[in-house]
Amino acid sequence: MEAFCGSRFWDSNLTIHTDNPDLTPCFQNTILAWIPSIYLWSALPFYLLYLKHNKRGYIVLSVLSRFKTLFGVLLWAVSWADLFYSFHELLRNRTPPPVYFVTPLVVGITVLLATLLIQYERLRGVQSSGVLIIFWFLSVLCAVGPFRSKIMSTTAQGHVNERFRFTTFYIYFALIIVELILSCFKEKPPFFSPVNTDTNPCPELNSGFLSRLTFWWFTSMAIHGYKKPLEEKDLWALNEDDTSKTIVQQLSKEWDREKAECKQKEDVTYMKKSNHMLNHVDDGPEEAEVLIRDKKHNRKPSFLKALLRTFGPYFLIGSFFKLIQDLLTFVNPQLLSVLIGFIKNKDAPAWWGFLIAALMFVCAVLQTLVLHQHFQYCIVTGMRLRTGITGVIYRKSLAITNSAKRSSTIGEIVNLMSVDAQRFTDLMTFLNMLWSAPLQIFLALYFLWQVEQMRYKDSRIKLMNEILGGIKVLKLYAWEPSFSEKVLEIRKNELQVLKKSAYLNSLSTFAWISAPFLVALTTFAVYVSVDEKNILDAEKAFVSLSLFNILKFPLNMLPQVISNIAQTSVSLKRIQHFLSHDELDPNCVETKVIAPGNAISVTNATFSWGKELKPSLKDINMLVPSGSLVAIVGQVGCGKSSLVSALLGEMEKLEGEVAVKGSVAYVPQQAWIQNATLKDNILFGQAPNEEKYQNTLEACALKTDLEVLPGGDQTEIGEKGINLSGGQRQRVSLARAVYSGSDIYLLDDPLSAVDSHVAKHIFDKVIGPDGVLKGKTRILVTHGISFLPQVDHIVVLVDGKISEMGSYQDLLKQNKAFAEFLRNYALDEDIEEDEPTMLEEEEVLLAEDTLSIHTDLADNEPVTNEVRKQFLRQLSVVSSEGGECPNKMSTKRRVCEKKPAEPPLPRKNANEKLIQTETTETGTVKLSVFWQYMKAVSPVLSLAICFLYCCQNAAAIGANVWLSDWTNEPVINGTQHNTTMRIGVYAALGLLQGLIVLICSFTLAMGGINAARTLHAALLENKFHTPQSFYDTTPTGRIINRFSKDIYVIDEVIPPTILMFLGTFFTSVSTMIVIIASTPLFAVVIVPLAILYFFVQRFYVATSRQLKRLESVSRSPIYSHFSETVSGASVIRAYRRVKAFVDISDLKVDENQKSYYPGIVSNRWLGIRVEFVGNCIVLFAALFAVIGRNSLNAGLVGLSVSYALQVTLSLNWMVRMTSELETNIVAVERIKEYSETETEAPWTIEGKSPPEDWPSKGELEFVNYSVRYRKGLDLVLKGLNLQVHGGEKIGIVGRTGAGKSSMTLCLFRILEAAKGEIKIDGVKISEIGLHDLRSRLTIIPQDPVLFSGTLRMNLDPFNKYSDEEIWKALELSHLKRFVSSQPSMLDYECSEGGENLSVGQRQLVCLARALLRKTRILILDEATAAIDLETDDLIQMTIRTQFEDCTVLTIAHRLNTIMDYTRVLVLDNGTIAEFDTPANLIAAKGIFYGMAKDAGLA
Repeated sequence: MEAFCGSRFWDSNLTIHTDNPDLTPCFQNTILAWIPSIYLWSALPFYLLYLKHNKRGYIVLSVLSRFKTLFGVLLWAVSWADLFYSFHELLRNRTPPPVYFVTPLVVGITVLLATLLIQYERLRGVQSSGVLIIFWFLSVLCAVGPFRSKIMSTTAQGHVNERFRFTTFYIYFALIIVELILSCFKEKPPFFSPVNTDTNPCPELNSGFLSRLTFWWFTSMAIHGYKKPLEEKDLWALNEDDTSKTIVQQLSKEWDREKAECKQKEDVTYMKKSNHMLNHVDDGPEEAEVLIRDKKHNRKPSFLKALLRTFGPYFLIGSFFKLIQDLLTFVNPQLLSVLIGFIKNKDAPAWWGFLIAALMFVCAVLQTLVLHQHFQYCIVTGMRLRTGITGVIYRKSLAITNSAKRSSTIGEIVNLMSVDAQRFTDLMTFLNMLWSAPLQIFLALYFLWQVEQMRYKDSRIKLMNEILGGIKVLKLYAWEPSFSEKVLEIRKNELQVLKKSAYLNSLSTFAWISAPFLVALTTFAVYVSVDEKNILDAEKAFVSLSLFNILKFPLNMLPQVISNIAQTSVSLKRIQHFLSHDELDPNCVETKVIAPGNAISVTNATFSWGKELKPSLKDINMLVPSGSLVAIVGQVGCGKSSLVSALLGEMEKLEGEVAVKGSVAYVPQQAWIQNATLKDNILFGQAPNEEKYQNTLEACALKTDLEVLPGGDQTEIGEKGINLSGGQRQRVSLARAVYSGSDIYLLDDPLSAVDSHVAKHIFDKVIGPDGVLKGKTRILVTHGISFLPQVDHIVVLVDGKISEMGSYQDLLKQNKAFAEFLRNYALDEDIEEDEPTMLEEEEVLLAEDTLSIHTDLADNEPVTNEVRKQFLRQLSVVSSEGGECPNKMSTKRRVCEKKPAEPPLPRKNANEKLIQTETTETGTVKLSVFWQYMKAVSPVLSLAICFLYCCQNAAAIGANVWLSDWTNEPVINGTQHNTTMRIGVYAALGLLQGLIVLICSFTLAMGGINAARTLHAALLENKFHTPQSFYDTTPTGRIINRFSKDIYVIDEVIPPTILMFLGTFFTSVSTMIVIIASTPLFAVVIVPLAILYFFVQRFYVATSRQLKRLESVSRSPIYSHFSETVSGASVIRAYRRVKAFVDISDLKVDENQKSYYPGIVSNRWLGIRVEFVGNCIVLFAALFAVIGRNSLNAGLVGLSVSYALQVTLSLNWMVRMTSELETNIVAVERIKEYSETETEAPWTIEGKSPPEDWPSKGELEFVNYSVRYRKGLDLVLKGLNLQVHGGEKIGIVGRTGAGKSSMTLCLFRILEAAKGEIKIDGVKISEIGLHDLRSRLTIIPQDPVLFSGTLRMNLDPFNKYSDEEIWKALELSHLKRFVSSQPSMLDYECSEGGENLSVGQRQLVCLARALLRKTRILILDEATAAIDLETDDLIQMTIRTQFEDCTVLTIAHRLNTIMDYTRVLVLDNGTIAEFDTPANLIAAKGIFYGMAKDAGLA
């Protein structure tokens, strides 16, 4: 080097051991000058590669760019001026050393390169270049030394040496500073970049390098959120790469590729054995073996691979940052050792200390910046994973077969979307920790736990879902205790599992906390005892300690990461299982080729609901000519609906051919209504056409309904069509089909849910030969005989086979089963009835205040009580009349007698929103909520936990102070005294700390589980005692959400959060105490730092909390839309609307991620700012140690700085935990709110229970009885007075909304009297307990509600009856044949909502329930809508014979059922209009006569 420079390269006396350090000219000219060049050239290849792949359009040449280039060229000129000056000297025979040629050359070429890069970046659309900012920064940094040294030498010598080089250096220095400043500004956005059409684009894309590094671009939102709570409109649009469209496309592509690869391999394996398969169907065992063995080799398509291919590369960038950060972490402990050495060496120059402090600070800041880049990459990966998985699951759910759908209930699929996809997101944050250490034992324990727990949670939520769906039935039958028992049983198991995991967790926590300490202890003990001469001094002790502290965090995180991985792998399996389900074969129905003149042809086809199930339709052959109307008839469960499904391609085709030509419209048996406006439900994505729309409404008899709906056709329909009656839903579903204008109409019994005269209107106007659909191909499943003469063909199904087909006349002539069937029933319905029906008397609903409902599967925020009260005041929603869901509601009023047509009333605000969105709370969480949680845990325990934490920290500080004291013990003759005593005390303090932690986390876990148990029990208890009206006004989703999401938070999120919070809080406090104790000066700095910290924290918490709330509110629609889609999948497919629905789902996910993304960034923003505060603490702790080094000993310095080094982490976590706790503790508030809603009367009243055999006679008496649905609404029944004698059969009739159903609800005290009373056998029913009353009455409700479980449980949940009695009841309800044909007989599993029984069979199950209970009073809410006439007759027969001596009240829709009753009660507008025998009423020519005439019975 000497020769190269012409002077010495390094001189320690000049540079280090002096109070005024300087570098040698040689060092300045070589190393310092070359550093920036080395950096730029080494970064170049990677950067060029990156630029080649990322093109965002070019940026127009701007003033900024011109200046940057100009100064770059000048810099090059200046550098080469030096070079030419050297040549000039050479010519004048003053040979300069080689360095003066090499350095200017290198520097010149490098700045030229930088200048060219500026232009190249401009062409590739880079707005702000990190690479160049760092380059200019390094250049300035490396020039500062020579700058100072040149000034120093000039002042020392008094004159300038080498004036030329002196001048060029100053120009160079000025230019690089200018370049650095210029490079910090960003260019305008590039031209030709994809245009961002969003109104509120995310500033991230266009922000500069420094802004991205520090997340400065987020500040605007933080300030905005602090000033006023953020709203939906303040959120930024998503970046293109984070949208569902981009991500799901990539993931689907990879997953399809993975499936294809596996398929190829599988095909090869199948080739070998396909010949066995065909020849021997049931052959010996050896064949079976071959199959099994071969199966092993097939690898299943792995979803993990697809995920890795899609998201791996992006995630690895994050891992790279993590690697850098890990390396940086170990720099500070080394610096600490240098610092302690400096303190000990009293002669060292002071600038050493300041330099060390500055280096510590710089290192810490760098670490912060890099760490948060890593987090950003990881968490964005997590967010994309969630988007991708949700999208893929949604798309899959629209394609799976019915048998696959059966194996995963809607609840489970929604769980996949919510819980399992979320797990991936949570894992991503910490996945990189995994490099640290393997812990197989943990894996095993966690695996066992995880699988178990998900299982209980799924089953509990599924059960709750059904209970809330059928709550009315539970109340009517007084079955609540049995179901409450079941839920608590599952819950007990769930908590059992939680308890196990809590034990494991506290043990692991103990292990992790003690591990670093034990390592430290053994290290010190061994070191000291091995040799007397080994002295434990401050340097060794505290450097080791700060290294052990670095260990602490990864070790603490490891168990969490591992449990996360275990959970995620369970989730991965569940998702993969779901994604590997069979899909419907899109080609099983041929749509192109068909025999001319036909619209549908089926030849020799056999269908089943699943490959493994027995066929439900066998040898079907039918041809349907284009434009004909075909009716399908047959008994309950004979396969009518299955045939329609088969034509839609919803069933597995085992053999044969099916062809359907043209577009299809489908009306299912149970109408599927979306949560949207009535108009949207009918348009269903078609272009609006007013004339066509009005005609459709007219034909489907919806005009009158629109006049009475609060917002006309803009009325929002609730979840499952909750605010429409059954008839209206069916008509909306039909209107959708009519509006779609398809070629083929598959109508699955659309006429059953409407009254008979409406059915006639619809047949005439829509379906029949003169209806709107004439000329289209129509297939109609029906039970109504009156329409059969008008259809072209009739297909008669018996047990899944077509027994006969032909026109009405042909079938009558053939004189087979069908003719027989007709003769029996033609008498009931007068077919010739042909007088015009009056539309005014149609079922009309005045649903002024109906509330529509929407599911909130994941709403996170409580509705405060005030809001809730006002919410309930706005609603006024009433009972159910007709339709599926038990929580049906509609405010029913009388429609005035035949009013002349009048202009419709002016609408109250055309698009009145019916959905009351759950309000999001704003502002901070109240302390009372924390107090409530502490009460649930138990106050004593809570205080004990805090006290234990104080002790633990005292022990920790004690141990470290003791260590500091130990290191300062004087060294006598090269040894220290009392080593054994020192080690002993240190060990005791440390182990004490570990022990307290163990007890602490244990107590906390027990307390948490305790709280979880009491809160859930109170919630459940209250929900079973809540009056029906609450369920009518609250969406099930909202209640379920309390039971799933909020209980989950209380079970599994709050306890660990509290543990972390207390831990970080006490650590931070103890750090401050230690630093202030050792360097009192520090107290001065603490105040400004604390203020800064506090401000950042408030800004953050305000913004972050609101973002969390927005996120949770926008999450609910994803799930409600999803469960809606799953239940309507067949309709969506039939209308070919799959793509549209996928887009809606994507949009909803994106909306959700829009609030999630700023939430992530807010954490990064906060982290960088809070860690900056932490880094300042490190800086000042080191500075004050340097300043006060004369009065301090090395031990104290070591103590305070090593504490300062770990404070950054705990400060950061403390803010995060505060925010987490604030967000999650809300769950307690929400559960509390639903545990304190008002309850109904007690179930039993001591000393008031009626005699055992009551009611023995079955006499009913209403005395001046009035009732209203809820306070503030009109009376529904007004002053009823009537008496019914024991054993009478009473029919109750009246227009829709006359109060028929209300009467039955009053008998069961679902509604409580406003005035007056009801007596049964002389006992006032208002004075006895609800269960005493309800268990002595029997009702067959309008909607048959079944729960998933065995058939036996559905009939007799309390196990009161013997098998014989149950079989007897089944025989009488005509179910015996069906049940005994099932392999499991009475233990036949009913699926969710009884899906695997036809609607008619469900109705018969309800009849069997009534036969089992057989009380003196039977109430029949006319339930014959979904039943064919034959079954209906059977039911009526059974009731007549079995309940002969009982009092029977029937609410009738079909008058023929009550023509032979003792008396008929006609209700009108809540009062008794007529009450006499049917014969007398018909003679009286009153209201009843009019109704009978309509039905053709008079």
